[in-house]
Amino acid sequence: MSTNAFDSDVLDHEAGDGTVIAEVRREAALLKTGALQNAILNSANFSSIATDEKGVIQLFNVGAERMLGYTAAEVMNKITPADISDPQEVIARAEALSLELGTPITPGFEALVFKASRGIEDIYELTYIRKDGSRFPAVVSVTALRDDQNSIIGYLLIGTDNTARKQVEAEQMLLDQRLRDQQFYTRSLIESNIDALTITDLRGIITDVNQQMEALTGCTRDELIGAPFKNYFTDPGRAEASVKRVLRESKLTNYELTARARDGMETVVSYSATTLHDRDRKLRGVFAAARDVTERKRFELTLQENNVALESAIAAADKANLAKSNFLSSMSHELRTPLNAILGFSQLMDSDSPPPTPSQKASIDQILHAGWYLLELINEILDLALIESGKLAISRESLALDEIMVECHSMIESQAAKRGIRMSFPRFDEPCFVYADRTRVKQILINLLSNSIKYNQADGSVVVECAAVAPDNFRISIRDTGAGLPPEKVAQLFQPFNRLGQEGSAEEGTGIGLVVTKRLVELMGGKIGVESTVGAGSVFWFELNSARAPLILAGRSEAEVEEPVQARSGAPLRTLLYVEDNPANLKLVEQLIARRADLKLLTAINGRLGIELARSMLPDVILMDINLPGMSGTAAMQILREDRATRHIPVVALSANAIPEDIERGLEAGFFRYLTKPIKFKEFMEALDQALEQAQSALPGAVTTDVKAPNASL
Repeated sequence: MSTNAFDSDVLDHEAGDGTVIAEVRREAALLKTGALQNAILNSANFSSIATDEKGVIQLFNVGAERMLGYTAAEVMNKITPADISDPQEVIARAEALSLELGTPITPGFEALVFKASRGIEDIYELTYIRKDGSRFPAVVSVTALRDDQNSIIGYLLIGTDNTARKQVEAEQMLLDQRLRDQQFYTRSLIESNIDALTITDLRGIITDVNQQMEALTGCTRDELIGAPFKNYFTDPGRAEASVKRVLRESKLTNYELTARARDGMETVVSYSATTLHDRDRKLRGVFAAARDVTERKRFELTLQENNVALESAIAAADKANLAKSNFLSSMSHELRTPLNAILGFSQLMDSDSPPPTPSQKASIDQILHAGWYLLELINEILDLALIESGKLAISRESLALDEIMVECHSMIESQAAKRGIRMSFPRFDEPCFVYADRTRVKQILINLLSNSIKYNQADGSVVVECAAVAPDNFRISIRDTGAGLPPEKVAQLFQPFNRLGQEGSAEEGTGIGLVVTKRLVELMGGKIGVESTVGAGSVFWFELNSARAPLILAGRSEAEVEEPVQARSGAPLRTLLYVEDNPANLKLVEQLIARRADLKLLTAINGRLGIELARSMLPDVILMDINLPGMSGTAAMQILREDRATRHIPVVALSANAIPEDIERGLEAGFFRYLTKPIKFKEFMEALDQALEQAQSALPGAVTTDVKAPNASL
């Protein structure tokens, strides 16, 4: 029989007996439902626990066995679900339900099924305890099982392992907490900033601010957010332009604006801003920081006003000093002209033949005495004016004190002998050197010695002492046996034109000498003082910086000192012109050049004479002092460089001006080399050799301004 035939027979049969067909379908549905129920009960992903009405476990599926580690035989008819639940959670659930439902609920199984027993849907979280004691979170759904009469015959508890979800929740909570912490930290940074911070969008609308911005504008954060940034400044156009400029140039610094608060108060601020991007580097807006610079602007304005006032005061002082200097210079010139005639003709009359009568001689002596005194006064006033105007040139070098003492002794000896004053000068067992100006040291000593003789007692004495008072200082003391001075007069010693009550005495004086002496000592980096006792005399002292011996005398080996530099075989005799007004420096260079058989030395004592010698003798090299009388060495060098006949001659500067600025100015002015005093033997000779080599290679008329000198030594 074919299949189609069989199907036809079945259909015919069903058509004949509808009751049988219905029964077959019902059985098939029951089988299908049973299969589904069996699949659910035996699912390994859910724990299905069924109990009787008292809570004793009657069904414990495969999922429950896998989750809890028990076999069905170990729990069925023996324990309730409460026995595999966290007891503290069960107690807590009973208390919560009792409070919620207003009826006492016993901790235990009742607490797990109470809502279900009342027909209330109940899904809760609970911690299950495995057979091995480990724990895991579960989500439990409870359903009451009822018979046909709607009586409860048991409970079904379906649970799922909630561990994974709990972990995800814990991680999410941690991330949320970290995010909150980061937001709090970021906000704290923003709020703790001393500047007013503002964030705007691309349109210049404020999206966030800090408390400083609230204080600056007098508006709350809520009021500021959503408002245009430009609205809070006295110049809205400039404020809006700043936002556009930041968007265009990516940043902006020190952009000044004036903020206006709600109450009208204005604050000058300095803005710095940058663009703001999201994590995808998309431009989102502008981040700006404004710092209150009101006080700074006020200070700058005050400083500017003070500077103007100071510049005005300095200009007035300079003008006054210039006027004073011009007046003194003019006065000196105008006084010297007639004084020259007075002294000149007086000396002619004094030496005339026939000689003047005794009466005439006495008158002439009075004229000469007054004239020389007036000349001394003019010289001292001019010295003081030069010192105070800063125009007195000081040329410091290493000086031997024994030489200075000998020269001063010879100069003052006749004055002391005339008054019967005994002089005592120190003896030096070994040379002592100070770093000072030779002429000014002698001026200081002569002035102090003269005063010690002038204000001494008859047949008194003057003792000069010299001692090292520190590793870098020498003190020279002049002790006399005069009347001495009380403390109040000692305090007035160095005041100009103050002769301490000696104006009516037989001793003449200007009252300026000690003032000039003090200024000269201080100009050379020293200090001066006096100690005096009434009836015992006075001690005037001054201190100067000690120095090493000049390099030609010390610091080299015996072979270097004694062996002269020999000229190269067949080398022509070359000429060196040295322009210097200081005799000691001339003598030193003469001794140095004497060691060079290939050099001939010419000397000039000032710039003008040096220029004349250079033009007439055309030396190979010129050695030039800077501080020359009448014309500076720099000015003389520039005149020589402008002359076609002498411009090719290398000019080497030799100066006691040894600070870096002086050296730099000298080299920039055009000196071939700039050497400083004290002279360094090796460097001095090397500089001469380089200059001679340059002179040999340079053609007459060639310009040598591009010659670069080696580093000058200090």
